[in-house]
Amino acid sequence: MEQRYATSPEQIPGMGTAELRERYLAPALFADDEARAVYTHHDRVVLAGVRPVTTTVELPTFPEIRSEYFLEHREAGIVNVGGPGTIAVDGTTYELAHGSCLYVGRGAREVLLTSTDAGGEQGPARFYVVSAPAHTAYPTTLVRAGEGTVRELGDPLTSNRRTLNQYIHENGVRSCQVVMGVTTLHPGSMWNTMPAHTHDRRMEAYLYFDLPADARVVHLMGRPDETRHLLVGNEEAVISPSWSVHSGVGTAAYSFVWAMAGENQSFDDMDGFPIADMR
Repeated sequence: MEQRYATSPEQIPGMGTAELRERYLAPALFADDEARAVYTHHDRVVLAGVRPVTTTVELPTFPEIRSEYFLEHREAGIVNVGGPGTIAVDGTTYELAHGSCLYVGRGAREVLLTSTDAGGEQGPARFYVVSAPAHTAYPTTLVRAGEGTVRELGDPLTSNRRTLNQYIHENGVRSCQVVMGVTTLHPGSMWNTMPAHTHDRRMEAYLYFDLPADARVVHLMGRPDETRHLLVGNEEAVISPSWSVHSGVGTAAYSFVWAMAGENQSFDDMDGFPIADMR
């Protein structure tokens, strides 16, 4: 588990490219047959990746969180961005196809992640985990790809027509504070989340996936009047503090997992910024 300490917007003007990437980009979450994690002190969220290829991988108890088991004091949302796989939670097995989501509540002791067709067209399962502290337990719940609350957003004339699947949210799968879903851009659209916004009440993280190996997303971050950018590849995650915008444009079609944690779970609680006012 890698530690990322919280930052303030006043630090952004002095950061070069290398420091921006070191603080906000998680480029190597997925490795064969192991779990890798980043602990961000923005709302104490953990981002983790698990790619089981030849064996089942258990979600480990990282010593940095000081718990007997990973979900002793936490909850998690898990999205499969790879080939088909299963997640067994305390003996109950859930099948996750590409793009499906499993919410795992506080108190689950054993979480086992397995690929069911590692040699198939989509390759091994790649489980992306977003976890936050939880004060109570909600039931472990599976949402298959396309079965969440679906919202159609944007316009092809502004190149941001997209389908947003809300999985874990206040009107869907219940949680303490994790909010999670998947957005897929329509053919010919490359912008996500434009106009950009912030929400001072919670942090957010993006994991870009289904992006060709030779393509990139130009991810905008920073204060609206002091923006910076990161070049992000397939299955790389970006940590977005509550004060930062989070928007991007790709050189090819892509999807992304968005996940939030913090003060509330209202998806529309945001402060938008017209592109003409950004710098």
